Amino acid sequence: VRLVESGGGSVQPGESLRLSCAASGDTYPAYCLAWFRQVPGKEREQIATIDAGGFATYADSVKGRFTISEDTKKDILYLQMNALKFEDTGNYTCAAEYGIWTCRQGTEFAFWGQGAQVTVSS
Repeated sequence: VRLVESGGGSVQPGESLRLSCAASGDTYPAYCLAWFRQVPGKEREQIATIDAGGFATYADSVKGRFTISEDTKKDILYLQMNALKFEDTGNYTCAAEYGIWTCRQGTEFAFWGQGAQVTVSS
């Protein structure tokens, strides 16, 4: 499975961006998909997940501002980011694990995208 992200960029605080992650290859109906954020000097943070049933979870740092969604027909994962803050700056990566129906704490993801940079600055 190959994951390709797009949609990163530079915005001002309060603005919005939408990231996309297109999957190609042998995907399966059971899966857990996730977005991670890497900030220099900090550990990679899992910020949102969605499973095959559409159940989504969010890190407290993005809850209420970010929305994870998917187009199952096109195999595209999205991350809608609203009300962006300076601290949202980072490299965002999508990840996928197949063969599981729900996302659990500690899910290990076998497939990763290349990352998309998001910069929030004034």
